[in-house]
Amino acid sequence: MARLQDKVALITGGESGIGLATARLFVSEGAKLHLVGIEEAKLTAAVEELGGENASSSVADVTDESAVARAVAEGVERYGRFDVVVSNAGISGAVSEIVDYPSDVFSRTLAVHILGGFHVLKHTIPHVSDGGSIIITSSVVGLIGAPGVSGYIAAKHGQVGLMRTAAKELAPRRIRVNTIHPGPTSTPFQDDIEMRATRLPQEEAAKAFDGMIPLGRHTTVDEIAYGMLYLASDESAMMTSHTFAIDGGMSG
Repeated sequence: MARLQDKVALITGGESGIGLATARLFVSEGAKLHLVGIEEAKLTAAVEELGGENASSSVADVTDESAVARAVAEGVERYGRFDVVVSNAGISGAVSEIVDYPSDVFSRTLAVHILGGFHVLKHTIPHVSDGGSIIITSSVVGLIGAPGVSGYIAAKHGQVGLMRTAAKELAPRRIRVNTIHPGPTSTPFQDDIEMRATRLPQEEAAKAFDGMIPLGRHTTVDEIAYGMLYLASDESAMMTSHTFAIDGGMSG
């Protein structure tokens, strides 16, 4: 039997990158999906690709609590519950030293990752089945420090605190809550960060980042999706309050 047969998953940031790769893998493993994101055209295309009977979508900015509540309600109306929640929406923020970092960008970066993640948990938890799984996409920089990206790093560390609180609160219902920590992953999102951080063209910037990774290369979105699958499946039934790194050794 498929590892997510008859499971229902909600994925934010599900229209591209790691979110879409995860959605594709979940569907192949028998899940039905409700995707939430801010790009309606990409969400529509993703639902069509995944099969209309297997997927649906809602447009919502996770910093807007009423929009998140509406998106969750639309998923519940269609499927009745969630067995898996993947809180994956994110932005990169600025690349600048702290003294020059724009305060409004810092606030927005924290709002998307921490407040947004809080909104997703707050409104999905009442509809998550006992024994279900909640996964928050953090980052390798949620486990380490690095110069120039204080907003992103602070946000990704903050998600770990949110996860650990939720894990303790939901343990009586056997709902696991974990963070996943991708290292540099080959996506346009990561390309943008690397080019801004190094001020190099994309290929040269990627090589520079490869040099920071002990295993010597970027992670792929499919490798992260398989990590998501493990955390979503019953195989991880005793894993909760865990920071699951897939980073080629960067955080070790």
